[in-house]
Amino acid sequence: MSDLIMTRQRDHIFEIILNRPEKRNALNREMMDALAAAIEHAETISGIRAVLLRGEGAGFSAGIDVTDFMSAAERFGENWRDNLFPLTAYYQGIVNKFEASSLPVIVLMHGFCLGMGMELALAADFRIVAEATRIGLPESLLGLIPDVGGTTRLARLVGPARAKEYIMTGRSMDLYDAERWGVVNHVVPGDDLLARGDALADELAKAAPLAVSYAKRVINGMTDMERGLQLEGWAQSVLVRTEDFVNGVQAVLTKQPVKWQGK
Repeated sequence: MSDLIMTRQRDHIFEIILNRPEKRNALNREMMDALAAAIEHAETISGIRAVLLRGEGAGFSAGIDVTDFMSAAERFGENWRDNLFPLTAYYQGIVNKFEASSLPVIVLMHGFCLGMGMELALAADFRIVAEATRIGLPESLLGLIPDVGGTTRLARLVGPARAKEYIMTGRSMDLYDAERWGVVNHVVPGDDLLARGDALADELAKAAPLAVSYAKRVINGMTDMERGLQLEGWAQSVLVRTEDFVNGVQAVLTKQPVKWQGK
């Protein structure tokens, strides 16, 4: 497993730790492959009752590593922007593993949790966030939409109107609104973050493991996630071919203001 993702077992808790702090835990394909391996491994360990997902360094994750777009041709072919569906399916498939896991997944968010980092967090069962953490889905500021489940999962949690407001503007969320609307379960002081995650894992461990697992599956099955993910992939396949997307990536890399063309 890549050292960009660390794992640790503590009694009935299996920790998965994003470990690229010098890059703000920006998610590249090596990390995504290692995340898939980690959550699959957790399922095989006897006695594990909860997965704790967290990040090393200043924050949970700043989102996708935009430099990965520069090397997408190596894995998805030279014409990857003309057929985005394999790339979208790759990222969706890995994030979906956390929602589909038989184990409850608790995400501990601190510092910042943005873009695909937020999409990963939304695929978990519980989100505990440290005070003053910046959370949001700013993909529209890059000329895209959240296409790794973020659009569908946020709408499932807060409803269409609020989901539109945050996804269309790319605005960060007020943490206490996020708690009130169910985007996060708890907002806690930063020093209490790990202890609060452990306490929730301990509480889950007191319940019958099959009851916990089946409750998760029943509740997750109440929404047509598959159609939502397909729609995300369709929209992104259009947006990734636009001049605005190219300009948006360049603006991020050069730290210059972007000039949208609307084409």
